[in-house]
Amino acid sequence: MIGRNASITDPGRKRRHNEDAFVLEPPLFAIADGMGGAQAGEVASRLAAAALKESGADAGGEQRIADLIQEANRRVYDRSSTDPNTSGMGTTITVALVEDGRVAFGHVGDSRAYLIRDGGMEQITEDHSLVNELMKSGKLTAEEAESHPQKSVITRALGTDPDVDVDTFTIDAVTGDVFLLCSDGLTDMVDEEIILELIERNRGDIDAMLKALVREANRGGGEDNITVVAFEITDAPVNDGQTQEQALPPELTRKVDEEETLDEIDAVPVVDTAVVSTAEIQEHVTEEKRARRRQLRRRILAWLALLVFLGVIAALVVWRLVT
Repeated sequence: MIGRNASITDPGRKRRHNEDAFVLEPPLFAIADGMGGAQAGEVASRLAAAALKESGADAGGEQRIADLIQEANRRVYDRSSTDPNTSGMGTTITVALVEDGRVAFGHVGDSRAYLIRDGGMEQITEDHSLVNELMKSGKLTAEEAESHPQKSVITRALGTDPDVDVDTFTIDAVTGDVFLLCSDGLTDMVDEEIILELIERNRGDIDAMLKALVREANRGGGEDNITVVAFEITDAPVNDGQTQEQALPPELTRKVDEEETLDEIDAVPVVDTAVVSTAEIQEHVTEEKRARRRQLRRRILAWLALLVFLGVIAALVVWRLVT
């Protein structure tokens, strides 16, 4: 059964708006990280979270999660298509549904889910991002990816197309497991080893655990919004009041409805997360390969020309010596 669970969100130290949203309605948990500039990302993430809350889920596994995410995608896409101030907005989403000792997940984008078990931590979602695609193709190392200038470019997001490709999978949970959903405002600022250390240090107090994670992300720079949802698996009932929501400013608790729009002064694009398709990435990788082949051919031809030249010189020297 679900034990202690909590969520926390913080704007970080550099952003004017908090574009993250979350769902903490056991057995349903989710996190969304909006994009689109000004408040458009905030609208996208909150529309997605509202779709999950309103539709709800207490059973159905992977298929139910996929349906919920498609509904969230439809709402964000429809709004983006009809409101010029939110055109092009989108959001990541990572959803978990606990049911009969198993946890089903649905995932789009680069917000992550982690499993903490037996003193170790494993990332169980795969980032839909440019740097991850480049790492899989052998073009980047993990170390290079950490500082890549296009680190925030993702390959999938909710709301950018009428339909979205959703990754779904299920994990058999065991007593003592802790599941963590988080936006990249945490993982870009804090190494996984430190995240695990803070979780283990605060195992007995989930409130302190989440506050410690946010504090560490802000200490590391706080360059993005930071949102974390955590829940544990237990075989014993927990006391009332164990579901907690932390640090959500009042101005961010307002409901985003279908009539809300953005003031023109706020509808200014900013450089944040961007979305490119995997086809575009593959085309870029292919072009890089072609460029390298052309460069290699030029080098070979240059060496051949040099060898021919040296051969001619050597022949002339030999001819002079024998005549």
